[in-house]
Amino acid sequence: MSSVPRVRLSGGLEVCRILNGMWQVSGAHGAVDRAKAVEAMQAYVDAGLTTFDMADIYGPAEEIFGQFNSQLKSRSSGNDSPALQSLTKFVPRPGPMDRKVVEKALQRSMNRMQVDSLDCLQFHWWDYRDKRYLDALGHLSDLQQEGLIRELSLTNFDTQRLEEITNKGIRISSNQVQYSVIDQRPAAKMEHFCLANNIQLLTYGTLAGGLLSERYLGKAEPSSRAEINTASLSKYKNVIDTWGGWSLFQDLLVALETAAKNHDCSVASVATRYVLDRPAVGGVIVGCRLGVAGAGQHISDSLRSCSPDLKLQQEDLAAIEAVTRRSRDLMALIGDCGDEYRR
Repeated sequence: MSSVPRVRLSGGLEVCRILNGMWQVSGAHGAVDRAKAVEAMQAYVDAGLTTFDMADIYGPAEEIFGQFNSQLKSRSSGNDSPALQSLTKFVPRPGPMDRKVVEKALQRSMNRMQVDSLDCLQFHWWDYRDKRYLDALGHLSDLQQEGLIRELSLTNFDTQRLEEITNKGIRISSNQVQYSVIDQRPAAKMEHFCLANNIQLLTYGTLAGGLLSERYLGKAEPSSRAEINTASLSKYKNVIDTWGGWSLFQDLLVALETAAKNHDCSVASVATRYVLDRPAVGGVIVGCRLGVAGAGQHISDSLRSCSPDLKLQQEDLAAIEAVTRRSRDLMALIGDCGDEYRR
């Protein structure tokens, strides 16, 4: 098992700096064979990538994790079993947020994941005009005090609401946000607040659904449904269009590939390392297409990304930033982190 760097969240949970993302088993990235998905998780754990990120709305993700976790424990005796870290999300529809509603949702996740408590619960809310997110977080904080949750975290909250919640005395461990060499909005406001309050950023979209790779270098702009055939590709192609378009994106891929050749690694490893090195970033979530026929695992890329041997030099960063400074201002066009879900 490799020695994968870890980061300690404020409640003491140590998670890998590369997290295995399970959105890809939700069904929007191809049909998922559950048995094969469970089986595929072993290779990540064997490589030392023991942290899995999921949600109550990612189809069978929690159940797949639960089945794997149960099998892992039954195969191992005593302390032989590598400890897994499981981060899930509570993504409620707008409605009453009394304690019973919140507790029922958590219990459902725990039942699916086959755990007695949650390592990390990340809370998402769709509409800030409905202030009941504060009620929900108050109950979650109480349940944390009672030992049901170890780390209480957020997903896709903006800086203003993060400050509001923290000012209520609710301790937040992390905020999961979109962050990549293309979308650098967290650096505008969020980063400063997180550094001041010991809140880690866990990032997704860091590889733009796979678009930040050699595969798209020198290629014509994909436009058909056959080419943009997953939810991730569709989502991040739209981000690229807003950011500056395909021609500028090609310039960025050239800069990333030049750095990759300098360091004998992939474009994906450079793009991941770039974000891992940003202030306040605790970890990068890399999607795993578990149980999807023909899907690669990219484990070696992930291990290279977080290796202490990969150090981007000033010349690498200067070449990348010579491209990104020509892009549009996503903070002005979209708003702060998570605003894309609330427009």
